[in-house]
Amino acid sequence: MTTVVPNPVFQSMRRRLAFWYASVTAVLLIVFATGFYLYVQSTLIDRIDDTIDHVAEVIERSLIRSNLIDLESDFSRNFSANAQAIDADHIDIDWFSAKGEILWTTNINTESLQMRERGILRPVYRTVHLSAAEPLRQMTEPIVINGKLLGYLRISHPWFEVTKPIKQLFLDLAIGTTLMIFVVLLCGWWLAGIALEPVRESYQRLKQFTADASHELRNPIAVIQTNVQVALADPDPAFQRSQLEAIERITRRLGRLIDDLLFLARHDGGMTNQRREACNLSQILYEVGKEQEAIAQQKGICLELPSPDAKLIISGDRDRLGRLFTNLVSNAIAYTPKGGKVQIAALSNSQDRVQVQVKDTGMGIPETELSQIFERFYRYQPQKSSKSSSKSANSFTSGSGLGLAIAKAIAESHQGQITVESKVGQGTTFTVNL
Repeated sequence: MTTVVPNPVFQSMRRRLAFWYASVTAVLLIVFATGFYLYVQSTLIDRIDDTIDHVAEVIERSLIRSNLIDLESDFSRNFSANAQAIDADHIDIDWFSAKGEILWTTNINTESLQMRERGILRPVYRTVHLSAAEPLRQMTEPIVINGKLLGYLRISHPWFEVTKPIKQLFLDLAIGTTLMIFVVLLCGWWLAGIALEPVRESYQRLKQFTADASHELRNPIAVIQTNVQVALADPDPAFQRSQLEAIERITRRLGRLIDDLLFLARHDGGMTNQRREACNLSQILYEVGKEQEAIAQQKGICLELPSPDAKLIISGDRDRLGRLFTNLVSNAIAYTPKGGKVQIAALSNSQDRVQVQVKDTGMGIPETELSQIFERFYRYQPQKSSKSSSKSANSFTSGSGLGLAIAKAIAESHQGQITVESKVGQGTTFTVNL
């Protein structure tokens, strides 16, 4: 079993993507949690201030209705009438004279009885920390009736109604945000793997393509070097001429291979410039068949061509369409034994789609191999049962293995697709939908 070693470049890239994804999300979560925390804290403070304002309003109304003769009695009477509600809210009330002297209070904590806001003209709110465990929210308000300052009213509300829920909220937000960041980090790692998968596959295809191209280019170059060395070692002009002719054939094949590689590279990069024009597909198929007819006759294969008079007009690049079907027909002839048949058929299956089939009665391709035949540099090698079949098989695989890959690329550039069906011993059918 082959162990796949992770590429350190992709692992590093995946870690960086996951880190940045988690970092950005963490910042957003912290900003949201902070905003929510401050909003809840402000809401709780507003609730306490509203309670204090309500108590102050009740007391002020009572003072206005009183005859102002005995303020201490008025305060006692008003406080007794509202004692239950005030006790329920744990509220303390302090009444100071205009000089700041304490006149009446419900507060047993003497530290809170100091008057710090003497001379104020409007209500003053502040938080007082008398001790670490007993902070208070206080409101001090001047009481003015008929233009006369009667004194100062101070209402104190315990701060625990804010601190207790806000501490619990802080703890919940801290735990929740930490867990969310951890989950986001895991999700970021997973999403980064998914995002990099196409890049990883493309990189693997590029590596394989480079290795295969190097292998295909190395053999012709080695043969050229050998022929040159042999020709230089023998001064006979006739022998040198034969060697040069061999070199010329090899360079032509090498040139075709390089052209194929350039075409596929441009197709992958989206740099293929197509000349779109109205083409008679029947005429193109007929011309391709006539070009391959001599090779088919030489192998003893019957080649059936479509009628050139049929009108199947499509929009496309005539030269590249010709190359597409040349590759399919030549491939069918190469894999069909003597006495076999290759048929080219075209028909219109709808108003805007045309279907072309190239059928042969060759050896066929096993189902396990069908998924690979459009891969670059892939050459199907049939099982060799004899010396003659071995020789025939070697002739089958003499190409570069790029023909079907180029055919597929051309079909896709024309918004079409190419499929294959094959049965071993019965033949293969390539179907092109354009």
